Amino acid sequence: MIADRLDRYIARQILGAILVVQVVLLGLDLVITYINDLGDVEGDYGALQVLFYLMFRLPWRFYQYAPVGVLIGALIGLGSMASSNELTVMRAAGRSLVRILWGVMKPIILVIAVVLFVAEFVSPRTEQFASAWRLEQMQGEGAVLTESGGWQREGDDFYRFGAIRADDVVLDLTRYRFEGQELREALSARRAVWQGDAWVLEDVTETRFVDGRTETSRQSTRAWETELTPQRLDRLLREVDSQAPSELWAYARFLESQGQSATQPLIYFWQKMLMPLTMASLVLVAASFVFGPLRTVAAGTRVFYGVVTGLVFKYLQDLLGPASTLFGFSPAWAVLVPTLLCAGLGLYLLRRTG
Repeated sequence: MIADRLDRYIARQILGAILVVQVVLLGLDLVITYINDLGDVEGDYGALQVLFYLMFRLPWRFYQYAPVGVLIGALIGLGSMASSNELTVMRAAGRSLVRILWGVMKPIILVIAVVLFVAEFVSPRTEQFASAWRLEQMQGEGAVLTESGGWQREGDDFYRFGAIRADDVVLDLTRYRFEGQELREALSARRAVWQGDAWVLEDVTETRFVDGRTETSRQSTRAWETELTPQRLDRLLREVDSQAPSELWAYARFLESQGQSATQPLIYFWQKMLMPLTMASLVLVAASFVFGPLRTVAAGTRVFYGVVTGLVFKYLQDLLGPASTLFGFSPAWAVLVPTLLCAGLGLYLLRRTG
């Protein structure tokens, strides 16, 4: 009974500290980003609309700051109990270090569940809605969803998309069809419209290369047979880190089926799927700072070391991501290695405390 009360007390302290840290981080980010984005004001997109746009993006920001929030929150929560000698009293009463750590991990499980739910079901939708809403405010209805477009391969076909609109209309589409190393056909269309369950090309010009000569034909409309649905095009052209884990996995499988590298979506997929291990390892580091060699330093110093640890962790993951492409190892290791190093450091420092 007493043990349960202690666990609930620890949980309240840790969750409260994490909540305060997340609110502070999101608030600072909101203010800084708002000031920066005021330079994008145009048309119906005014200062109030900029604020609404940033509010729509808060779930994604919450997910981005979650690991750092957990690390600093655990440091502050445990540090406050250490400063008031509550942890000393717990250990003097016979509560082991492992039992205290388990009490810290319990609320982290709840945080992990919330973060994974946001990553899968909330932030991808709010990011997509925020981007479309912002562009419609700036450009009007039927706004261009992405101005830069992009290239995509499908079998022997190579596509270039000029732009994608929020209403599933592709603008300025070009297709190049190869046989081996030889270009056999080039097709351009002013736009492609999704009708029911198929694409229809409009204002089509097709050029074929046959025996050293060209044959050109024009059509007002033509069916476009492709596996690229609006949902797949959205994944191809949307920011990869804003997609849900299930979308990232489907995107990676599609790229691999086309003989393309799927390293980038797989890195973000494993970052989101291994988030529980990441947070647990950061909590171990936070606990080692409180119970280990930093237990006698000021709380601000511990928070500083926690921030540095979080930055090193992030930069190491960012470095190992491209390295997985260069050296050919699995993207999962690009996420696991920093996590295991953090867990190993935390366990080593805790072990030294006895």
